[in-house]
Amino acid sequence: MHVVFFNRSFYPDGAATGQLLTDLAGDLVQQHGWRVTVISGVPLVPSHPALPSLGGWLIGREDYKGVAIRRARGTHFDKRRFAGRAANYLSYFLTACWAGLRVDRPDIVVAMTDPPIIGLAAWLASKRAGAPLVMAYQDLFPEVTALLEDFHSDTVDRGLQWVNCFLCRRATRIVALGETMKRRLIENKGAAEEKTVVISNWADTTAIVPGAKTNAFAREHGLAEAFVVMHSGNLGLSQNLETMVEAAALLRDLPDLRVVFQGEGVKKADLERQAAALGLSNVVFLPYAPLDRLGDSFAAADVFVVSLQRGLAGYIVPSKLYGILAAGRPYIAAVEESCEVAALTRARQCGLLAEPGDAASLARRIRELYEDRSLASRLGANARAAGLAFDRTAQVERYASLLATLTRPTVPRAAQPAPGNA
Repeated sequence: MHVVFFNRSFYPDGAATGQLLTDLAGDLVQQHGWRVTVISGVPLVPSHPALPSLGGWLIGREDYKGVAIRRARGTHFDKRRFAGRAANYLSYFLTACWAGLRVDRPDIVVAMTDPPIIGLAAWLASKRAGAPLVMAYQDLFPEVTALLEDFHSDTVDRGLQWVNCFLCRRATRIVALGETMKRRLIENKGAAEEKTVVISNWADTTAIVPGAKTNAFAREHGLAEAFVVMHSGNLGLSQNLETMVEAAALLRDLPDLRVVFQGEGVKKADLERQAAALGLSNVVFLPYAPLDRLGDSFAAADVFVVSLQRGLAGYIVPSKLYGILAAGRPYIAAVEESCEVAALTRARQCGLLAEPGDAASLARRIRELYEDRSLASRLGANARAAGLAFDRTAQVERYASLLATLTRPTVPRAAQPAPGNA
């Protein structure tokens, strides 16, 4: 079986979609014996050792753990501004279209949503090969474009809505990250219910396990003796992270409390300025933790915050939740009632809920866990039990089963029985 994936982000990029696709593609090769090609963009990690040797003027070639990577080259303008992001996405999209028409014929084509129009390149490749198309949605557009602070366009929004409706009609199968997202796809994008399935994102529960809070990572960053409230992952536009800084200001009376932002993203500089303007000494900014230290970095936290701007339930599903569950740590979910995270939190009793965008509500929940460590411990134990249901192996197996039902590998001509000898 030859599967071709389309997504701009892939190894070694730190973006959540890139990490998840790296897991999925690698496991399909190593655990299921499939042939996998990923048409991705050039990595945004400057130190990536393969960059000098990618070869090719338009399409670079690389291999990672048996996955054939075709790096569609594009621009690398500053993504903090809309013009830069648009140019980067469009140039990658055009090169990816070309790469998709030149790749060895696939048995199945899968598109994720980075950028939101990449499904069109995957559709072209599937048409050329006569192969099924699977749309695996990570975010839904144009609803997510409302997050953009420097650009709003009704014309662009209508175009993105048309693209998503077109792809939902053409796809053989559609994957949603949760039941709310599935409902959004059916009601807002015209997806057929019988074609739409739910497969959640995941964490590797063998690599991320509950660990001792006092560890090398915690000592290195002065967190071993503190009560640590952590946001780990992309510091982007969707999470209402300013609310965490405001909550930190309301909790100044707790001398050993630290609010930690671990990661990078377009909002980091704004958050640093906000914390400085409020004179907060209890807010700490750390870079992404290397993969080999991820377990210790999660263990250094006493509680995590999972947040999402109001109005985005079902259009974005915070994938960071699954690593938190695997680490056996409690969390506060500042999300709407209809969000998948809220439903899981209630069903599994593994966290507390707060009002999205409400610093006072978030601060009250943090104080509750600060004062009741036994409650935090019980929620953390429940989180680990819940996390096992979203283990990487199980979720990849669900993808493999779905893809296997759509097509079967072509039998080589020489191996086909002669007429009359079947």
